Amino acid sequence: MVPSLCTFLTAAAALTATVHALPQDGSGFGSSFDSTTSSFAAATASSTASAAASTSTTACNNSPELCGRTYNNITHMGAHDSSFLRDESTSNSIAGNQYFNATVALDAGLRLLQIQVHDQDGVIEMCHTSCALLDAGPLETWLGVIKSWMDANPNEVVTLLIVNSDGKDVAQFGTVFANSGIDTYGYTPSGNSWPTLQEMISANTRLVTFIASISANTQYSYLLNEFDHVFETPFEVTDLSGFNCTLDRPTGQASAGAAVAAGLMPLMNHFKDNLLAASIMVPDADNVGITNSPSTSTQGNLGLHAQNCNSQWGIKPTFVLVDFFNEGPAIATADTMNGITAVGRSTAGQTVKAVQTATAGPKPRSLGMGTGALVTFIVAALFLA
Repeated sequence: MVPSLCTFLTAAAALTATVHALPQDGSGFGSSFDSTTSSFAAATASSTASAAASTSTTACNNSPELCGRTYNNITHMGAHDSSFLRDESTSNSIAGNQYFNATVALDAGLRLLQIQVHDQDGVIEMCHTSCALLDAGPLETWLGVIKSWMDANPNEVVTLLIVNSDGKDVAQFGTVFANSGIDTYGYTPSGNSWPTLQEMISANTRLVTFIASISANTQYSYLLNEFDHVFETPFEVTDLSGFNCTLDRPTGQASAGAAVAAGLMPLMNHFKDNLLAASIMVPDADNVGITNSPSTSTQGNLGLHAQNCNSQWGIKPTFVLVDFFNEGPAIATADTMNGITAVGRSTAGQTVKAVQTATAGPKPRSLGMGTGALVTFIVAALFLA
């Protein structure tokens, strides 16, 4: 994650244009980033064909087998910083964590969307570290888009994880959720007991929202303080050997084992950053073929990390967060954890430009941003509060 920037960034950013992402409406986001065509293309075509032949049975979250499972007994694959894109809408900003937007991620089978919000003149805005760096627009607008997707997909349970960077009050979030209309889907749990997906779908309370962090309020009982229900592994990993299964947060738990015993659901962070200078980190796109791989054979593989955590905790990760979700593809690891063959997914929104390469190793990618903007970003980030 890129560290928090002081107010100097706002002034420094005046030297270059502020990057605004286009509305997250699922249209016009087929980024033409450099990539090689992976075996996923063939696998997806095959699974799509088999899905078409399996539609006689109702699926929950892309599998009939998941309908009868409790929410906390499923691995939910998630897009880390899902609203911050590295595509044409952001001039391929190096601060972007995803090539495709949230609705494309949902179409592809992801059911966890993580975002970061800040206060922008009283508006809860989706900004990456600072609104002067990468501004993806108002949370309310984005929630409206997610609601529209849920309206059109009534058999899907979606989870949101919101990083409350500026400590906004739960009532302010409640107002935004109500204005978007998505609050009608909000689920309120009872202790650490969770229903099956089918029970949530039948009750039409199929949106789970965690916020880090808020004070719980019975008026907005569907807005949950993350660390009352979830524990996380470390993030800000800068080496492929750095992924582990130890507890990072909340600090009130002594260990991952203690958190599991207390009934908290594990969230496995699995995204690698590049260290540009000092403590300035940006998402590592070059090694994403390794980090998002479902393989269990190579250090840094998503599949290996999930396997190790499953073994150490005695339960599979409930949540997983990745950058560049389409690579790997990351969702394959969740399918393995869940033991399913998925149906009904679509990658139609993922427009990929293949690049011929003689090796299967990491591929160089443009950093995006103009040179001036990149220099401004680095210089400004050095002036930390």
